[in-house]
Amino acid sequence: MREVKLSDGIITLSPLCLDDAEAHLTGEDELLVRRLNGGPGTREGVEAHIRHCREQWDTAGPLRAFGIRAGADEALAGTIDLRFAGEDLAPGQVNVVYGLYPSWRGRGLATRAVLLASPYAAGAGGGEAVIQVEPENPASAAVARRAGFTPGKQAHGKNGTRFDWYVRDLRAAPQ
Repeated sequence: MREVKLSDGIITLSPLCLDDAEAHLTGEDELLVRRLNGGPGTREGVEAHIRHCREQWDTAGPLRAFGIRAGADEALAGTIDLRFAGEDLAPGQVNVVYGLYPSWRGRGLATRAVLLASPYAAGAGGGEAVIQVEPENPASAAVARRAGFTPGKQAHGKNGTRFDWYVRDLRAAPQ
């Protein structure tokens, strides 16, 4: 696997690795469990997920999972995934999914991560980025707007959860 490292001088995005498992388990809270993980993580489950993410990188699969790293020591602050295939995505659309651990929220890091990941997504074949937000999550909607996304359609996931879509043309420069 070619190691990808994206940085704006404040945060760095790089593929998740097994060394991230402990930081992920420590950082996980109720919001991440409910909105992203589907249930509380276990060491075995997190390590299996990270191995799957690495395999996706190795095989150029449809998932690119990055750790969001901050500070001089590049501590794991959260994750951002680019999903080039999935439910309700049209060809060329890439779903952008992010989450920060509680101690890192409110600092603009998620917006920075979306802005850093977007050119990578475009270079990997994405034409339009999509962020799907539960209406009860205004902080995530604010990230999408700050990163230049505009409201799109409303959709329901397979479990019936409603999502507001925010979209951005990846061929256009961010606003």
